[in-house]
Amino acid sequence: MKRYSAFAVAKEAFSYHQGWERAWRSPEPKGRYDVVIIGAGGHGLATAYYLAKNHGLTNVAVLEKGWLGGGNTGRNTTIIRSNYLQPPSAAIYDLAHTLYENLSQKLNFNIMFSPRGVLMLAQTEHELRAWKRTAHANRLAGIKSELVDAERVKSLCPIINIDGPRYPVLGGLWQPRGGTARHDAVAWGYARAASDLGVDVIQQCEVTGIDVEGGKVTGAQTSRGAIGCDKLAIVVAGHSGELARMAGFRLPVESVPLQALVSEPIKPCMDIVVMANTVHGYMSQSDKGEMVIGGGSDGYNAFTQRGSFQHVEETVRALCETFPILSRLKMLRQWGGIVDMTGDRSPIIGKTPVEGIFINCGWGTGGFKSIPGSGWAMAATVARGAPDEIAGPFSLDRFAEGRMIDESVAAAVAH
Repeated sequence: MKRYSAFAVAKEAFSYHQGWERAWRSPEPKGRYDVVIIGAGGHGLATAYYLAKNHGLTNVAVLEKGWLGGGNTGRNTTIIRSNYLQPPSAAIYDLAHTLYENLSQKLNFNIMFSPRGVLMLAQTEHELRAWKRTAHANRLAGIKSELVDAERVKSLCPIINIDGPRYPVLGGLWQPRGGTARHDAVAWGYARAASDLGVDVIQQCEVTGIDVEGGKVTGAQTSRGAIGCDKLAIVVAGHSGELARMAGFRLPVESVPLQALVSEPIKPCMDIVVMANTVHGYMSQSDKGEMVIGGGSDGYNAFTQRGSFQHVEETVRALCETFPILSRLKMLRQWGGIVDMTGDRSPIIGKTPVEGIFINCGWGTGGFKSIPGSGWAMAATVARGAPDEIAGPFSLDRFAEGRMIDESVAAAVAH
C-alpha cells in the first residue's frame, strides 16, 4: 500500500495523479476463511482491522450486501464523546475516544477528527442534577468533563438563547475532548488498512443464510456463493435481529429509524457540538458550513432509511427556541438510519447460543462514537473465543441474569 504524505502528493502531481492505487482491494470471495464478518460498516471494518493488527488473523473476509459504509456509518451526525455514567459504558467509549485521537496517524488516512468539545445542556433541575452526578462519575473514571453554569454555556456558544420561553438553560456538562470526525473517512481508513494487512473486503455480497451443524457454525450462504468459516461475527446494526434469526436464535433488540438533517451552508457561527436532551435535538456545524442536526428515533419499528416530516418539525421547532438564528435557514436534506435498540440502551458484544458465532449490536444511537473501541473489543472477543475485560459486561447473558447497564435512565438519550 502506497503511504499517503505531502511528499507523495507532490510526487504524484508530476504525473497528473495517475499513479495512485486503489484504496482497498476488491477480491473474489474464497471458499473458506478463518473468520467471516458480516457487515462492512465502521464496526465490522474496525473488527477486521484489529483482528489482523492486534491478533495476527488475516484470513478474514468482511461481507457487505451493498457498499462499505453505506449503512449507519454514513448516516449519522458524527458526534464523539465518552462522558457516560455507567462504568462499563465509560470504559468502552473512552477507549474509543482515545483511539480516535490518533486514528489518522495509525491508519495513515485523514479521518478529520475535530476535538471541538461537546456541551450537553441542562434545561431542567432534574437534568442539572443528573449532569452533576455524571461529572462526579466521570472524575472517578478518569474522564475529564465539568459542570458549567449558564453564563459559561453562553460564552462557549454565543448563538444560544439561555432564556428560552419553555426551557431556559440552567447549565451543562462540558467535555472539551469531545468533537466530531468524518464518518465516511473512518470507514474508508479502516477498509484501506485492513485490506493492506490481507483482509478481504467483499462488497455486493449479501448473506442469505447461515450454516449451522451440530450447534456450531460452518459457513454462510451468500449471493456470490457459499463461504465456509470457523468463526462468524454478526456486525450489522439495525439488521442484527434478521441475521440472528438465520442462525436460529433471537436477540433482545428492536430496529427503529433515527432521524437527522442538515441545513443549507452558512458562515461559521458555532465551533462546538451542543446536545439539548430535554427538547431532544443536537447540533454542530460541518466544515462546509451546514448545520448538522439530529433528532429522535421513531416510535415504531421499521427498516426505512427515509426521514419523516413529523421529526423534522419536532426537532427544528425545539432547536429554534434554543437557537433562534436557525429560524430562517432552509433544510438541505434529511435521512434516517436504522438503529438497533436494547432495553437498557447498551450494546451487546460477545458469544451467542451458536458455537463460533459472535454478535456486536445494540449500539442504538451511539454507534459512531464507539467504532474504534467496539472493533478493538470485538476483535479480542473473536480471537480469544471469549470476551475481554472491556466487552465482558456487555455479554448477551446479562439480560437473563438481570445485570443491566442502564444508560437510558442515566443519560436520558444515548447519542
